[in-house]
Amino acid sequence: MPRALRSPWLWIGVLSAVVVGMLAVGGVFVSHWANAVTARPPGVGTEFIAPTLSKAQRALDSDLTPEQQEAAEYLAAQPSTYWITPEQDPIGQAGATVGALAKQARSEGKALSVAVYGLPGRDCGNHSAGGLEPDDYKTWVAEIGAALDNARDVQKIVVLEPDSLALAPECGNLDERVTQLRGAVAALQSVDTWIYLDGGHSSWLAPERMAQLISAVDVADSVRGFATNVSNFQSLTDEFAYAHAVASHLDGMHAVIDTSRNGTASAGAEWCNPAGQTVGETAGEYGDDVVDTNLWIKPPGESDGPCNGGPAAGKWWPEGAVALTAAAR
Repeated sequence: MPRALRSPWLWIGVLSAVVVGMLAVGGVFVSHWANAVTARPPGVGTEFIAPTLSKAQRALDSDLTPEQQEAAEYLAAQPSTYWITPEQDPIGQAGATVGALAKQARSEGKALSVAVYGLPGRDCGNHSAGGLEPDDYKTWVAEIGAALDNARDVQKIVVLEPDSLALAPECGNLDERVTQLRGAVAALQSVDTWIYLDGGHSSWLAPERMAQLISAVDVADSVRGFATNVSNFQSLTDEFAYAHAVASHLDGMHAVIDTSRNGTASAGAEWCNPAGQTVGETAGEYGDDVVDTNLWIKPPGESDGPCNGGPAAGKWWPEGAVALTAAAR
């Protein structure tokens, strides 16, 4: 035995270090276990952050008319979903964005909601065309997933790739989409992270067909459910009925409903900046045994595309914000 270890004081030091190490490891385990136990899906009464990174908030620093300023202030104060896109939050920045959102949620004691929107071939070349190359997409969602995992003490809702499944038959790339979404789900899983796949809406695909597309991803044990009416204008009543119809084919899956712009719900099949629409019920107001709750997923005031007077998809549209909020302000 080396001479130095014959000292009782050194043995005490060694044992103390071992004990401290065990306590530290145990503490991490207990912390992770406690976070897992306290994890809870969103529901009626869940409070969500109004992201300080939102385009409505950023618009307040631009040159607006008094009415446009009032509309932007109103929308900036509403709980809503932040869209993580490779254009706005590229590889190397997406994780920091999630970290900033989590910091805000932690400080306010609220949940955060994000939409992950960067799938290869996104929107099949329509107004929101874009997305990443397949290998870059894997890197990007892995970065987002790591940031979500670093915020285990925060309740996190992830709306994964809106329109990706409902559009797949039209795009002719279901097999490719299924593989990409399955990989994204694996990357984004974390404690208190509730993932919702694309669920279309009540005026699009039949519930049976939508359920088939969701089932094809084969991640029922890894996601909470599906999101309906994202960026659309269908009524809350119709969406509740639709969510129940889709869920009846999916054995226990839950849903969230986008109510950001369905206050009037008179757009019918028109989806690109239809006139006469208004904001809907604010997040966390409605839910039942299938629908966890309603959310503002598409941030009101952001354009659907260059149609009906709007700018490019995702751009802040002051006039659109004014029209959507006229009855609410």
